Amino acid sequence: MPAPRKSVQLIIAEDDEDDYFLTKSAFQKAGLREELVWVRNGEELLDRLRRGAGARLVILDLNMPRMDGREALARIKGDPELRRIPIIVMTTSNAEEDIARSYDLGACSYIHKPVTFADFVAAADTLKRYWLEVVELPDAGGVTWTRI
Repeated sequence: MPAPRKSVQLIIAEDDEDDYFLTKSAFQKAGLREELVWVRNGEELLDRLRRGAGARLVILDLNMPRMDGREALARIKGDPELRRIPIIVMTTSNAEEDIARSYDLGACSYIHKPVTFADFVAAADTLKRYWLEVVELPDAGGVTWTRI
């Protein structure tokens, strides 16, 4: 019998409401059961991460107001309390400098946002399977995992 899955809070940092709902719908269609939390900029993301408990996974857009994804990524990876949280950049940019800089700042993955809903669902399913079923995520702040 396989070990119980760990409950993970998935945070989507995305300023565009339509893109958030597209992402949410794609993950739901892919069978995601984890809690989804939406934040609209890097400041909200940092605030949520500093207040939150338990393991988390972040889907991060680069182009957001107030504090963009690049600055948020740099701050998260520079913070000893937060730096283990996996950050997946999902953005419309396919510029080589954005890709390289995201990895330099500590992103775990860089995904160009899919154009069609079917492609979005396929990407969401791959992310779900890899990040929530295959890899072991670090525990955040010593909080124990919840069995689901």
